[in-house]
Amino acid sequence: MLKKLVIIPTYNEVENIEKIIRISLNLPDDFHILVVDDSSPDGTYQKVKELMSEFSERLFLEIRQEKNGLGKAYIHGFKWALENQYDFIFEMDADFSHNPQDLPRLSQALENGADIAIGSRYSQGVNVVNWPMKRVLLSYFASKYVQLITNLPVHDTTAGFVGYKKQVLEKINLDEIEFKGYGFQIEMKYKAWKKNFILQEVPIIFTDRTLGESKISNNIVKEAVLGVIKLRWKFMTGRL
Repeated sequence: MLKKLVIIPTYNEVENIEKIIRISLNLPDDFHILVVDDSSPDGTYQKVKELMSEFSERLFLEIRQEKNGLGKAYIHGFKWALENQYDFIFEMDADFSHNPQDLPRLSQALENGADIAIGSRYSQGVNVVNWPMKRVLLSYFASKYVQLITNLPVHDTTAGFVGYKKQVLEKINLDEIEFKGYGFQIEMKYKAWKKNFILQEVPIIFTDRTLGESKISNNIVKEAVLGVIKLRWKFMTGRL
């Protein structure tokens, strides 16, 4: 049987974490969950510890002492997943912007031949709920900008709801991943594509959080804009 792990990075998500864990672990597929928490002061990891006694064989927790970006949290989770021999590894936000009910669809895409399954907001129009138009346009045209610079054949290049086969994470040097926010999501897809892995978009509806606070900052957006140029230049000069 394939071992499937969902990595959920958290920082101050106590309002959401129990509900999303329960929904995910009650799905038909036998998903496991790893919460990677950045020492949340609001009690997020304490809530996870409470739930671990109920889901002792399927729920796991890693607590990082340093809060240094989403990308670093996922890298921590990827390494843990490989050490524990998971076959499929998924990224998912804690705030329900990604619907855990879509996890089986991403898993099915991996089972049917994709190496990376991308929960895509833009592969069939624009499927975003509760975002102001300014933010929708920023996100949509950011993905178009990335496509233009990198030629990456993906509509939603900054998507953060993603499933990987373990072979992808084994081939990418995780210690060389540079970026932390949107740039991290782009870098992972770009490096996998350049190693000839198959990327498949799975249409989803993205719903903005209703509880908790967004972690997006201007620095994260700036990293993504400048980062894609750096990625393209490294490839062109043979350093990628």
